[in-house]
Amino acid sequence: MAVVTVDLEVTSSLPAPKLFKVFNDFDTIAPKVEPETYKSVSTIQGDGGAGTIKSITYGDGIPFTSSKHKVDAVDTKNFSYSYTIFEGDVLMGIVDSAHHHIKFLPSSDGGSVYKHTVVFNCKGDNKVSEDNINLMKEGLKKSFKGFEAYAIAHPEAY
Repeated sequence: MAVVTVDLEVTSSLPAPKLFKVFNDFDTIAPKVEPETYKSVSTIQGDGGAGTIKSITYGDGIPFTSSKHKVDAVDTKNFSYSYTIFEGDVLMGIVDSAHHHIKFLPSSDGGSVYKHTVVFNCKGDNKVSEDNINLMKEGLKKSFKGFEAYAIAHPEAY
């Protein structure tokens, strides 16, 4: 099995606790800030914590229709969240699973650094193409910027 790891980092003027709180509202906020990417996010099983199974229906702005993922861990003290995509056309028929680890690191200026690592466990000798990696990185960055803008626009909630 081939493994492909992709890292993304984005800096923000917002503090890590605020961004982490916004990302914990992903299910509600994602379809609002990026309807072209996320049509809906629903919980199939669980309470949002580790072990929760979620289903995402993607919007018309991306070349995929759906995925299912399992929440692996939510660490409120360290502002991190991890999940594994285990089903859906987003795996492109060449990936068994995609493990995502998100962490918000406080920075010395009061802002934070958003770190997102994806580990693709590919089927056999398959590899995720550079084009798909770049598309994913741009999508993750766009999503982050959407969540950041939402937090700035709704300071009372976060």
